[in-house]
Amino acid sequence: MIDHDPTLTRRLERFRAATRLAPRPAPRSPDSDELATRLALALDGEAVRTSEGIVVRCEAPAHPLAIDRERLAGLPGQPPPDVPLVCLDTETTGLATAAGTVAFLVGLGWWEGRDRFRQVQLLLPDHGDEPALLTAIAATIPASAWLVTYNGRSFDWPLLVARYRLARRQAPAHGGHVDLLPVVRRLFRHRMADARLRTAERSLLGINRVGDVDGWEIPGRYLGFLRGGSADELVDVVRHNDQDVRSLARLLMHLERHLGTDQEWGAAPPGDLAGLARAFSRERRLTEALSCLEAATDRPIHPQPSQQRSSSSTAADDSQWWRTGRPADFGGRPRQAVVASQALATARLDAPWTAERITIDRARVLRRLGRHREAAAAWTTLAAGPGRIAIVATIELAKIHEHALRDRPAATALTITGLGQIERRRRMGSYEPALEADLRRRLSRLSRTRPAPQRSRPTNGTRGSGDSPAQRTRTPSSSGSNEQAIVRRSPAKAFR
Repeated sequence: MIDHDPTLTRRLERFRAATRLAPRPAPRSPDSDELATRLALALDGEAVRTSEGIVVRCEAPAHPLAIDRERLAGLPGQPPPDVPLVCLDTETTGLATAAGTVAFLVGLGWWEGRDRFRQVQLLLPDHGDEPALLTAIAATIPASAWLVTYNGRSFDWPLLVARYRLARRQAPAHGGHVDLLPVVRRLFRHRMADARLRTAERSLLGINRVGDVDGWEIPGRYLGFLRGGSADELVDVVRHNDQDVRSLARLLMHLERHLGTDQEWGAAPPGDLAGLARAFSRERRLTEALSCLEAATDRPIHPQPSQQRSSSSTAADDSQWWRTGRPADFGGRPRQAVVASQALATARLDAPWTAERITIDRARVLRRLGRHREAAAAWTTLAAGPGRIAIVATIELAKIHEHALRDRPAATALTITGLGQIERRRRMGSYEPALEADLRRRLSRLSRTRPAPQRSRPTNGTRGSGDSPAQRTRTPSSSGSNEQAIVRRSPAKAFR
């Protein structure tokens, strides 16, 4: 017989008691293969298994969305007609672009021919399958393609680039990037409550989503699925992403159909044409910009319904949209001046376009084209009106007469007129210290400067004579000031 050790018996009893009191082990987390299978069944997709992992691929039938790439390419900032376009939208686990945020759903769409739009959605079953997702994305984007996104320059694409870098890979090469959010802001923000994609769909495309999932719900639904939740929670997320990608294509079609050529400009709202003119001006296509402004001037401007704005936006003076932009943000508590400037920057976009604003832009484009007398006529119309803009118009008239038309007496008279306008506003309680300082400096300069006497040309054969191959020419400086730059050129280089 075996003698039982009482010490060992007590140890075994304590072990059995601890085992009975210990909590049950947590349920096993589903593996990647199980998650992919459930996801593919719920979404009617295909689980693509590779050596790097599993990707769930969902592809719907192509949609009939016709677009004229030649007309689209004529608009500012749009891609050439012979390169492929890939519309891209992501759904992520957060709103940051740092290492902790993962894109678990990537929607891609492109045209096959001119009238068939094909869409593919790539889903991540588990975090460990991200290498397979990155490979599938790179295989779908051609190297010469232009990406089309909505806020993709700031969020979607930087996030994907960060994921490729963490995987020690190069992000897919592409030919260019069209972010439609700045386009919508510049052209249509004046008649929309905000520039969100849903608002653009409702205002421009006439699309109202029904039963759509809100963006803040999407990360929680995916994380719940990873913890063993139902894959049906992601059906609405996939539908949301599908509609986002298709809306990118429809926004491009809207631009092409309503603003593609000057034949459509006659029916476009004047505010849209004014925004398009600014886009042309940024690319130095001044002739097209002037045509847009002329078309906007010929049409009556109907007042837009007032939009709901925040209190910080209403605190800013919307009429001062021409001032400098937002100052640099160095962190910390924002100063009152910074808050006011940020509200002012928003006012530039959502302030309604008026005949006054369009006339100002037209005068500036005319000046850049060198048509100074026409620009002066436009500023003269504004200078006859009331308010602060009349003073600004008088200053611009003084600049044109001083630097372009070389009419110093007229510039001096206009400067004195501007000081009189400021004095009248001061009597009514409106002070303009910056404009007054500008006019007083201008008047002081005009009063003390005199035209330079004409120098006789030397005839002794020295440098600068008419027989010398090198000539000394006086050209106006590019800054538009009253100084002149002296440039020495040879006759052969004068036409280069």
